Amino acid sequence: MPGLHITDHQMRLYMCSRQTHDTAIAAAKAGFSTATAYRIEGDPRLPSQKKVPRARRRPDPLADVWDAEILPILEAAPGIRAIAVLAEIRRRYPQISPGIRRTLERRMRTWRALAGPEQDVMFRQEHPPGRLGLSDFTDTSALGVMVAGVVLAHRLYHFRLAFSGFAAAHVVLGGESFVALAEGLQNALWALGGVPQEHRSDSLSAAFCNLDRDAQEDLTQRYQGLMRHYDMTPSRNNPGVAHENGSIEGPHGHLKKALEDALLMRGSRDFDTLDAYRRFVDEIVGRQNANNRKRIELERPHLTQLPKRRTADFEEKVVTVTSSGGFILRRVFYTAPSRLIGHRLRVHLYDDRLDCFLGSTPMMTLRRGRQPSADKGGHVVDYRHVIHALRKKPMALLNLVYRDQLFPRPAFRKAFEALCADVGDKRACKVTVELLALAYDRACEAELAQVIDADLDAGRLPDLTSLREQFGPSPGSVPVIEVELVPLSAYDELASIYAVEPTSNLEVAA
Repeated sequence: MPGLHITDHQMRLYMCSRQTHDTAIAAAKAGFSTATAYRIEGDPRLPSQKKVPRARRRPDPLADVWDAEILPILEAAPGIRAIAVLAEIRRRYPQISPGIRRTLERRMRTWRALAGPEQDVMFRQEHPPGRLGLSDFTDTSALGVMVAGVVLAHRLYHFRLAFSGFAAAHVVLGGESFVALAEGLQNALWALGGVPQEHRSDSLSAAFCNLDRDAQEDLTQRYQGLMRHYDMTPSRNNPGVAHENGSIEGPHGHLKKALEDALLMRGSRDFDTLDAYRRFVDEIVGRQNANNRKRIELERPHLTQLPKRRTADFEEKVVTVTSSGGFILRRVFYTAPSRLIGHRLRVHLYDDRLDCFLGSTPMMTLRRGRQPSADKGGHVVDYRHVIHALRKKPMALLNLVYRDQLFPRPAFRKAFEALCADVGDKRACKVTVELLALAYDRACEAELAQVIDADLDAGRLPDLTSLREQFGPSPGSVPVIEVELVPLSAYDELASIYAVEPTSNLEVAA
């Protein structure tokens, strides 16, 4: 066709056809004219070999500084960014235009390809089924999830099989602890229904300790015990080389994107309870596993059997309930029923809760608390544990170290502040303690908080007398109903009246 350049493919096609056909037929098969064919006969080079390199249409903006200024920078710091080099060169030579950034980037890219340092090579691995399972933690604070209106600071424990892509995730409220690893890993294995031969992680302090010698020995022994219980071989990647765990590092991003999309589809990031959010995460992970169902079913026969039972996924501590009405564990104060003062409790410490036992008798389950800062302890307070004692000493509320944590809802705290400003500290402590006692005695904490909020919004202080009348009668005013029991001798008289003499079989036969 006139005006079109001949390609290398057309030239090769012509040369092949020319071996069996004359010039005109070979040219027709190649799609160009006979005159072009005769020119090719005179010069058999390919069109790409005839092209003359395009000359520069404008002066090189880097000609004066490339060899003298830029190359020494690149040789000294091969990984430096083009924008940093441009900023330094323009500082030395202000007349250079900032518009040469793209030119500089292309020139630096070419230099790195020709004379730059050798780069690391990723060696893709083939993972046989049933061999490798990986564990890691990933931060999910960017999701902005809330529970009951409060932002949930959390991360996810993530488990994945390298061959099939089976995944499991567990919401972790604390750090990368051993209990979080043990609980998440065991949940994943029992949901999978089998155990891989090897368990891989990065340099988690929960598994491979990076602490002092005593802590290293303690944690390493517990982790090794967990691996022995499931007959898995522990391994880890080299410290600081995350791509060696690429089978789970990459899926971290996919999982968080799937959660983000699901939250957008849901239309809200607020969940009523922590369990509701955990069910939401399980549902998203379950969808991913459903997509990999065929490969998961292919891998399951290669997994080893689960043991007969789970092993401990908690730390056990022994604490003493003090006269303060609670105990301190990991620099967090927990309240307990006052009848336990002086007793030693055996505590199973999980990532999100504490199970407390008196001997072998379960006593209570407490929410696990965290230190707000390195130099300040935390408090986990249940006002029901101390309200009876606080009614005897209401002024103790004024300077109580865990006063803010004592209030079960913000309405009680706002009522205390309003009372202090209006009626003085002594009366404020008395009324606030009685409000808490009312919430406890009548089991009306939520309803009472709503009424208090309404009163405060209307500019009124809570009226204790009217609130007591509104939330039912006092237990002391409930009438006592006396029930008169029938004497047991009356049942003997009834038995004698309705007694029937037994008739023997012989008398009946006679």
